[in-house]
Amino acid sequence: MNGSQNYNPDVLNCLANLSNDEVFTPPELANKMLDLLPQELFQNPNITFLDPFTKSGVFLREIVKRLDRGLEKLIPDRQERIDHILQKQVFGIAITELTSLLARRSVYCSKDASGKYSISKFPTASGNILYKNIKHTWVNGKCKYCGASQAVYDRGPEAEQYAYMFIHTDNPKQFFPNMKFDVIVGNPPYQLNIGVEKENYGIPLYHKFIQNAKKLSPRYITLVTPSRWFTGGRGLDDFRLEMLNDERIKYIKDYIDSKDLFPGVDVSGGINYFLWDADYKGQCQYVNVFNKKETTSIRKLNEYKVFPRYNQSLLLIKKIQHLEEGTLSPMISSQTPFGFVTTYRGIENKFKDSVKLYSSGGVSYVRKEDITRHEEWVGKYKVIFSKATCEHAGTPDKTGRYRVFSTMRILIPNEVCTQSYLVGGVFDELMQAENYVSYLKTAFVRALMLPTLSSQDISADKFQFVPIQDFSHPWTDEMLYKKYGLTDDEIAFIESMIRPME
Repeated sequence: MNGSQNYNPDVLNCLANLSNDEVFTPPELANKMLDLLPQELFQNPNITFLDPFTKSGVFLREIVKRLDRGLEKLIPDRQERIDHILQKQVFGIAITELTSLLARRSVYCSKDASGKYSISKFPTASGNILYKNIKHTWVNGKCKYCGASQAVYDRGPEAEQYAYMFIHTDNPKQFFPNMKFDVIVGNPPYQLNIGVEKENYGIPLYHKFIQNAKKLSPRYITLVTPSRWFTGGRGLDDFRLEMLNDERIKYIKDYIDSKDLFPGVDVSGGINYFLWDADYKGQCQYVNVFNKKETTSIRKLNEYKVFPRYNQSLLLIKKIQHLEEGTLSPMISSQTPFGFVTTYRGIENKFKDSVKLYSSGGVSYVRKEDITRHEEWVGKYKVIFSKATCEHAGTPDKTGRYRVFSTMRILIPNEVCTQSYLVGGVFDELMQAENYVSYLKTAFVRALMLPTLSSQDISADKFQFVPIQDFSHPWTDEMLYKKYGLTDDEIAFIESMIRPME
């Protein structure tokens, strides 16, 4: 009972487990991120801090704690010191009305910064933590700033708009027009559910917050983001290139499984936090966390078009590329290889001159004239696989290993598929198709795909590190390990990551 009586959890730790796209940050993580900054900043009464997407107020609260200790000698009077810190050094912009109240309660000990319970008296209730319920700017049915659907978010003024202040402007300096911020910290909203294409369909937002943070010209930026930007996709291709070419990114700590950082929160593709230093130019210290184990390397972020997450994979990729072979990417079809969308269903029973159609719903039959793409493939042998990976992106099985491919099969002549599948290769002979399947099922191939996977979707670019082979004979892992001269450690890494396919 004594342990129970002494248990006094930080309420912000509890809140961190109540999240989805707007993930609340545990105090422990906030402090790890603040530890990345030069600690002398917290001894300087002129340094300013901004969390432009505050939710619980945890970053601001922890900054205040550090400044309170760091300025003790310079400003001995506690009330004078707190007034100086809260009124001249620490600022925030809340993402919703509720979080504005929560953040003020965390930082000022009162939701009303002008009230009698506030530890520092401000002339307004908001103090230095702003919030305004602004509207989206609709252009052709979408918000020009965040891409929200007008059909979903054109609500009455009493409803939350989710038009986040910091990114719904061309000039983020307008919120604190006379301020120059030295440090921008926080954990921005990751995506916005627009619920149009399918239920819970979300568009990414976090990159917009990062871009606007840079517009403020701070000295340092340290933020939490999903790791999906490592490989782009979903409108993030330009942003990925922007980040990979930014030599001011000094440090990244990347968690393959987001639950290692946020217990109970599943962020597809994992999550990371980084330090951006305006005065730094060079390679990045990259720390990868997988199965509770950390590996560290000094990396050039833009060495490849995507960022390989596993440090061990990088060495493997370099060894294989030394042979200057082609890759499998040109062999992989685009989505909807024969023109049939995922939901398309043909005729249930076979008929004269029909073509068999494979879909996620089973087998049906179509006419040849219904095929609108790659008609030349119909009479050949096609290797297909599900366009979705076997695992939720970034989440291995209970053994910590991945399968990667889900369904895989060979289609014989007069067989085609819907958008549920990709065509991975087209062959004149069945033997070649079978040999190709033997190659795809090796742990070697699937380990080389892993660095490119940050979502459930498989596409041609996910094969950019997989070398092409001679498919006149079957392949095994042992043959590939020998061909590329892999070491025992490299083989052990592959087999620790990839589980066998039947």
